[in-house]
Amino acid sequence: MRPLSRAAILAVGSELLTPFRTDTNSLHITAQLNRLGVDVMFKSVVGDDRDELLHAVRAALDRVDLLVCCGGLGPTDDDVTRDVVAKALGRDVREDLGMTERIRARYVARGFAMPMPEINRRQAMVPTGARVIENRYGSAPGLWLEEGDRVVLLLPGPPGELGPMLAAVVDSLLMERVSGTAIVRRSIKMTGRIESRTEEQLRPLYTEWSSAAVPVSATILAALGQIELHLSARGPAAAASEAALSAAVRQVVAVLGGDVFSTEGHELERVLGDLLVARALRIAVAESCTGGLIASRLTDVPGSSRYLERGVVAYSNEAKTELLGVNADIIAEHGAVSEPVALAMANGIRSRARVDVGVGVTGIAGPDGGTPEKPVGTVVVAAATADWSRSRVFHFAGDRAQVKFQASQAALDMVRRMLS
Repeated sequence: MRPLSRAAILAVGSELLTPFRTDTNSLHITAQLNRLGVDVMFKSVVGDDRDELLHAVRAALDRVDLLVCCGGLGPTDDDVTRDVVAKALGRDVREDLGMTERIRARYVARGFAMPMPEINRRQAMVPTGARVIENRYGSAPGLWLEEGDRVVLLLPGPPGELGPMLAAVVDSLLMERVSGTAIVRRSIKMTGRIESRTEEQLRPLYTEWSSAAVPVSATILAALGQIELHLSARGPAAAASEAALSAAVRQVVAVLGGDVFSTEGHELERVLGDLLVARALRIAVAESCTGGLIASRLTDVPGSSRYLERGVVAYSNEAKTELLGVNADIIAEHGAVSEPVALAMANGIRSRARVDVGVGVTGIAGPDGGTPEKPVGTVVVAAATADWSRSRVFHFAGDRAQVKFQASQAALDMVRRMLS
């Protein structure tokens, strides 16, 4: 029987097509399939509509040999996945009486005063020839269906049920049907660069990697305030893939140097936090146009109290003077958005907080407030220690939120480079 190598994921549920729920299951499924050497070719979100789901299932099975559907296995009328998949495969659906009794026993064991609702019998409906996968944490069982060389795997939607069930399937049924290769992925993040120049510098490596014994493929993405390089390697075993990927990462760092801030996909605030902890340093931030965003990002990292002492939002000129000790004459002479003011903010917060590193940020986030000399998007970032300081003027494009984020990214990166 041909090994499974190409997969698709269908996340089922109309709630996933609203702004209020996000499909996270497909990310976990992709990671587990990659570990087995199975490539996920595409993912889709489909509502609780029989016709649309039937079309999606049939289209997927024309293109891949493994289809994973998550969600839509509950007891209500809008849980249609099992019926639609059975129809797509031309199979009847019957009640598994043993499964019905297990679901009924689960209700009793959980101490419900009422008996199991009869609609829960829908969860015991099984397509002909399907293998039932036990759900230890919920009432909806999973289903494994084989159709020639193709496999359809149905998993429940709740992540707490899907995760353990998928782990069991990966270690048993799926392990028996894969080729034995392993796909390993790594995300390299960098800032202070443009995408086209980065691509130009890395292109010779792409050619080298494609002809290697364990090929490495690359995808470059431009994100707000940073560039991401996603690498993947497929080898005969996880160790071979990891070795090829580690070698490729070292080559990238050698080409791009200090612009790379993470080779493990970590966010900049975590990378900076690790540097501060490693050097036993504490930091404080003084923010104007970013309005506390830098402090917020630093505190997004668990354990940030080890290095973040305080943050001050000094939005007005009076606040800069009163809270940070910025000389009013400096503001009058250079303007609030200037390198002398940003440096005074950084030194002021460092001195008053009695920390090792101070950061000052001031700028014009927009959409108005700009001038010909200092247009919207002008931001000045400064960082200071007892014996070192730096400031820089940036000109960011985008709306107010985008300017604020890029300003916070520039501030965090300035300190990272200072400590690296």
